[in-house]
Amino acid sequence: MTGPVLVVAEARGPRLSEGSREAGAVGRQLAGADPTVAVALGASSASLAPELGKLGIGRLYVADGVPDEYPAAAAVGVVAAAEAAHASVIVLAGTSWGRDLTGRVAVRWKAAAASGVTQVVRDGSGLHVRRPLFGGRATETRTLGGDRAVIALRPHAFSPATDAPVEPSVETLSGLAVPPVLLAPHRNSVEPIGSGAGPALGDASIVVSGGRGVRTPENFRLVEDLAASLGAAVGASRAVTDAGWRPTSFQVGQTGKAVSPQLYIAVGISGAIQHIVGMVSSRVIVAINSDASAPIFKVADYGIVGDLFQIVPALTAEVRRVRGSG
Repeated sequence: MTGPVLVVAEARGPRLSEGSREAGAVGRQLAGADPTVAVALGASSASLAPELGKLGIGRLYVADGVPDEYPAAAAVGVVAAAEAAHASVIVLAGTSWGRDLTGRVAVRWKAAAASGVTQVVRDGSGLHVRRPLFGGRATETRTLGGDRAVIALRPHAFSPATDAPVEPSVETLSGLAVPPVLLAPHRNSVEPIGSGAGPALGDASIVVSGGRGVRTPENFRLVEDLAASLGAAVGASRAVTDAGWRPTSFQVGQTGKAVSPQLYIAVGISGAIQHIVGMVSSRVIVAINSDASAPIFKVADYGIVGDLFQIVPALTAEVRRVRGSG
């Protein structure tokens, strides 16, 4: 499998998302001597060109008239860009938007597909990918054969692209044949949900989550203070959100958000399998719990057995001291 690699650029406000920076790094790696190109959708997509140029991406396609918030319609623009670039591989970030778009693009482009990818190699026989299955309890190795492949990366499984500045050209894909039925939905409103003062849970490189062991909603402030000292996102177990201590948007687990940060700190969380499924792929897991037999210690890289009401404030104070913020 040879030829250019297309990276689908996803914005977070006016900036390129961290996931798309990771996709840019993978795209450059897979392209080798072939070109790395990108496609961005939406009204302000051309504004991402300078940031993509810093990642070594020399050409940007923008899809005129294709709304970025509708994956069904967005697939038309991505496939049009892949055809224009003569690409053989499309790489997307592992966001909910990217995972949704992966299947739609693969069907339209008649390509093999895989999501949740943590390792990828390209050679003449195809694209060889690895990804976790069954909540991280197994790892699958798969070869995506044929001439075309679409992959969505697992968040934080790859390092973001380092700067390799080029001056990208911008080309507009106009006259795309978007079936009217795909443009039928209209967004009526957007209502933000509570996600804490730190970074978004799904994008954060550090997550601090609290469980029923904090005992009361007022004590959850200990978790939030530790997260603030680390610049981390705040998460919670299902027991916490079911009790109404924090909104469901905080929930990490099988029925909440799956996260893969560089560091995951579980405070007062026993480690039910539903929670572990959502965080077991974190790079480093630290558990703080008074029960030495809690299941969370079976997946933790580091465990602290003791009273969280003593440990967490002391840890927060030490982090602030080291960082000079307290």
